[in-house]
Amino acid sequence: MKTVKGPGIFLAQFIGKTAPYNSLDGLCQWAAELGYKGIQIPTSDSWLIDLDTAAVSQDYCDELKGKINSYGLEITELSTHLQGQLVAVNPAYDIMFDNFAPVAVKNNSKARTEWAIDAVKKAATASRRLGLQTHATFSGALLWHTFYPWPQRPKGLVEAGFEELGKRWLPILNHFEDNGVDVCYEIHPGEDLHDGISFERFLAATGNHRRVNMLYDPSHFLLQQLDYLTYIDHYHEFIKAFHVKDAEFNPTGKQGVYGGYADWTDRAGRFRSPGNGQIDFKGIFSKLTQYGCDVWAVIEWECCIKSPEQGAREGVPFIKKHIIEATQKVFDDFAGGETDHEKMKKILGLE
Repeated sequence: MKTVKGPGIFLAQFIGKTAPYNSLDGLCQWAAELGYKGIQIPTSDSWLIDLDTAAVSQDYCDELKGKINSYGLEITELSTHLQGQLVAVNPAYDIMFDNFAPVAVKNNSKARTEWAIDAVKKAATASRRLGLQTHATFSGALLWHTFYPWPQRPKGLVEAGFEELGKRWLPILNHFEDNGVDVCYEIHPGEDLHDGISFERFLAATGNHRRVNMLYDPSHFLLQQLDYLTYIDHYHEFIKAFHVKDAEFNPTGKQGVYGGYADWTDRAGRFRSPGNGQIDFKGIFSKLTQYGCDVWAVIEWECCIKSPEQGAREGVPFIKKHIIEATQKVFDDFAGGETDHEKMKKILGLE
């Protein structure tokens, strides 16, 4: 067994235009004063981390890591959620996902894909230079618009979609292999990797590439009505990153999983700040500890009711309360004794 590390915090939702949220130093000091021990860093803002420089300069990475460490913090993972999303975009989503792309590749899907692949590869190299072994990202999606098949999907469409997704990611995964870093895909609706079956399809499409792993976020499973505890039983060996995010599902006579296009506050399924939803975090931390999952517990604040400031303040004691110090002894060892093979035979009636 292994003790889950933490508490950590994903900075993406806290970036802002005013201090302390508009600089790396400000965010580090803020997180450290709240009691966090780790930060997950999005790589889409160059003032947090310049991927182009980090990919080629060990001095830059050493300086960056030293600055973060000076606040008593560690980097849990780098994140390329936005760039990973752009590795695979169905044309139906081109206009909206162009918002994630730099100006130079907007309105050019081929150039955007090439830019995204290059950016994720740079994050692999930067992760190695920073001494990290895991990386958080999205898979992107070519098939998501067909997840509820009407009109019916043509035979072979799903296989073709995952074949292409695997083809796009294989060079990236090989680059992560060269750098000794695991790719942790957040299993998330809107991505082609959104549940266990789709993760298995992708794993097969990459030839069971050993760098294919996952970021476990139970909130996305509750909103799908998927058994998020048994999920750990099935996939614990792949869980290398962990978002502590809560959710609730309260279906009515008017709406259920799909939400009727309602805003988040009016949906049957909605994200909540940890402790305010329905997720069984005691069960989750128990299973992650039992299976020896080597992960950081990183709070991802997304709540349609509570402020991010309060969510961040409450995240530290919430995670600390749930972290289980893995035992190094069996509780009934005191009643045992030395192994005596002759005594064993007598107990079994073999003499």
